[in-house]
Amino acid sequence: MTIKLVAIGKTDNADLQSLMDDYIKRLGFYIKFSIEIIPDIKNVKNLSEEQQKQKEGELILSKLSATDVLILLDENGKQLDSVHFSEYLQKHMNSGIKQLVFVIGGPYGFSKEVYEKSNGKLSLSKMTFSHQMIRLFFIEQLYRGFTILRNEPYHHR
Repeated sequence: MTIKLVAIGKTDNADLQSLMDDYIKRLGFYIKFSIEIIPDIKNVKNLSEEQQKQKEGELILSKLSATDVLILLDENGKQLDSVHFSEYLQKHMNSGIKQLVFVIGGPYGFSKEVYEKSNGKLSLSKMTFSHQMIRLFFIEQLYRGFTILRNEPYHHR
């Protein structure tokens, strides 16, 4: 299985990007992981929130293959602690799927079509974080999840 993270807009903070790169490198020891950035929509001033979600949704859906399992990182999703998240990952690996895709939407969330296509929703916190920070938190939790599955000491240093 491979894991892909799809996100809207580039990370413009070099420190956050450096931390993400470190965890992406570490993840490579456990699983094939990639991150795909969808460029920010241009001229959003001229679009309603719904139109922006629609355009972003079309771009998100274009990044998926028919067999992908799509999980939305959504404020209304299920919350898991790190151990249960590792079990969630293991369950997906055991199911025989080819690719598990997690998506961080734009500032207004996801279009109706993306919600309809999704196979689940997870929330990383009840708090609100910038989309750039969520990327880092999610990638770190992926890494933590795999160290838990391998009984490695990272989780309780």
